[in-house]
Amino acid sequence: MDMRIGLGRDVHRLVAGRRLTLGGVAVPFDKGEAGHSDGDALVHALIDALLGAAGLGDIGEWFPPGDARWKDADSMGLLERVWGAVRGEGWRLVNVDCVVSCEAPRLLPYRQMMRERLAGALGVDAERVFVKAKTGEGLGDVGEGRAVEALAVCLLQRHGA
Repeated sequence: MDMRIGLGRDVHRLVAGRRLTLGGVAVPFDKGEAGHSDGDALVHALIDALLGAAGLGDIGEWFPPGDARWKDADSMGLLERVWGAVRGEGWRLVNVDCVVSCEAPRLLPYRQMMRERLAGALGVDAERVFVKAKTGEGLGDVGEGRAVEALAVCLLQRHGA
């Protein structure tokens, strides 16, 4: 049996005029993520974790920011595409653990929805996906409300490797 850990990180500037989307959930707020796609930092971190664990590259290789095909793309669709490739290599998901850091808004009311959306895209029970929310304690771009950051770690397992 082969087991691998993947780690992903993403950070996006928060700007007016964009929707704040985290874990595939639209979170009411006066700013959203700047990005080539919909800017969902949580999903982007998870994609990188999955790709890294499976040895399949990174999100920038799969969905280059200069490529017009990915302009305003739904990150959940990108996740489903990547997960299909990872599964195609014989991997199954043991678990995912994520941290989203932003000073505002408060994310606890949306956490379960994020877990369910991510689990649905990955075809697993929500108990295999966890999301934590932190603030920046007033420090740096996150703490001063200028950015959102996400970290994700996953454990993949493959039999017969």
